[in-house]
Amino acid sequence: MTTQNLNVHKQIHNIENLYSCSECEESFSSQYELRRHSYIHSGKYKCTECGKCCRDSRDLARHKQSHSRDKSFECYVCNKRFKTAGGLAAHLRIHSEENPYKCQMCDKAFICSRHLSDHMRVHTGETPYMCSLCNKSFSYSGDLQRHKLQVHSNSRPYHCPYCEKTYSINCDLKRHVRTHTVAKSYSCRHCSERFTSLCQVKTHMMKTHSEGN
Repeated sequence: MTTQNLNVHKQIHNIENLYSCSECEESFSSQYELRRHSYIHSGKYKCTECGKCCRDSRDLARHKQSHSRDKSFECYVCNKRFKTAGGLAAHLRIHSEENPYKCQMCDKAFICSRHLSDHMRVHTGETPYMCSLCNKSFSYSGDLQRHKLQVHSNSRPYHCPYCEKTYSINCDLKRHVRTHTVAKSYSCRHCSERFTSLCQVKTHMMKTHSEGN
């Protein structure tokens, strides 16, 4: 690399990232890069098989190949396929309820060593995943991602198919959808409201009809 090219290359590292994403902590040196990144939050290039959002059509096509690769190890219980024998062996423990990785500090056991390692943070208090926006830390990367979506992001890509409510994470949507699909077997004796549990009926009667105070 010539001296001139080296100086040009060094400038790349010195460019200040002026364009910040409003949905996360990422920042970029150009509007084009920011716009390309924003597709991850918009869901424009979203995989129909697993829901992962990609930056552009090429990334989406590359990601979809991971679903179409040959997986020659098939589970004889549920027919799910795996690329390696080790992956199949770990999966089969789900059906056999075999949990060979046991915690030495409590009675919990897990199907793989990674799950045991994650669990040990409960005992050690280790919180290695820190939010760059508020410095709150978490034991698991999934908890950090949920925190960023719920607290620091305005993106709500998960839409209820039964009403107009939207949610930032899928598990909140699933919890809400159950209010539409679960049978409401308990009714209020004062009005026409119905509920999925007796506890909800009691709460409703106390707040709405002042019964139970």
